Parts: sequence; C-alpha cells; structure tokens
Amino acid sequence: MCEEANGSRYEEFTRYLKDRGPALLRIARSLAGNKPDAEDLLQAALIKTFLSWDRIHSPQARDGYVRRAMVNTQISEWRRRRVRVYATDDVPDQEVEDPSWQADLADLVSRAVDGLPERQRAVVRLRYFDDMTEAEIARTLGVSVGTVKSTVSRAVTRLRHNAELAAERPSPPPQRSSHHRAATPVEGTS
Repeated sequence: MCEEANGSRYEEFTRYLKDRGPALLRIARSLAGNKPDAEDLLQAALIKTFLSWDRIHSPQARDGYVRRAMVNTQISEWRRRRVRVYATDDVPDQEVEDPSWQADLADLVSRAVDGLPERQRAVVRLRYFDDMTEAEIARTLGVSVGTVKSTVSRAVTRLRHNAELAAERPSPPPQRSSHHRAATPVEGTS
C-alpha cells in the first residue's frame, strides 16, 4: 500500500514537472541570473517540494509552493555568499558587465506585448510566458487550434515589425579605472 502511494506520488510529481518545468525554470532564471544557477535553484526547490508533496492539497497551489521554495532558497544563497568590504589601496582589475540591459529588454518586450490587441496578447502570454501548448490555449480560450496558430502568427509578425524591439541594444559603457582608494570585496566571509 505504501509503495503504491509513493509510486502514485512520484508519477503525479513527474507529470507536474513535465507540464510546468519550463515555466518554473524561467522563474528560477529571473531569480538566479543565469541558466546553470537557475537549474541548481530549481532542483533544490523541487526537492523541497517533493518532500512536502502530500501536504499540497490543491493543484493550483503547487506553482506558488515551488516559487516560494525558490525565493527562500535564493535568499539563503545570497546570505551565504554575503560579501564584506575592506578598504585597500589597490583597485582590483575586474570587468563587470552592466546587467541593466536585461531589465530594459524585459520592460521593452512587456510593453510591446501589452500593445498587442487583447486576443493576441492573451495567446502570446499563454504560449510563451506560461508555456501552454496550442491545444491547451484553445481549450482555455474556447477557440479552435487553428485560431490559436493564426493568432500567434499575427502577433509574432506584429512584434517582429515593432520598431522599438528591432533596435539593437547599445553596448555596455567601458569600465573606468581610478587611482583612488577603493573597497575590495572579500568573498566567503560573513
């Protein structure tokens, strides 16, 4: 009886992960900043979720539980990697890429999608943000799969012709070196 329940639990969790895995990975990537760390973060959160799977009674609450586990895990990681700063006479030679372009691009894409007609906006969000299949979108919106395909096609064409999205992102500004007293981070201390 116990093995049967565990098998059912494992199969149910596997189905959930197959359905929601890509969307959860995108959330993890937004928290972690890069794909390898996002995969590690998602894996840690899924382990915590699997151990508590029997306590999550509502299927609608599962995404929220995984998101909360990812946020808590990431906060713990940030705290473990806390950096203390010590004054030094030498400025370390480190190139730091300005990640603000990623936030700017996300904002630009969001505004472009918001500018689409209501049905196109809904279909794009369900397809590319929620990773739903065309058949799932058709069921959700109460339309045919063909309507979903043509609506996605028109929306993507419209986004491709959006002048703001077509512009190239500027390259990050060059790093300046200074010869004054600077603070040097020391990792691993807390």
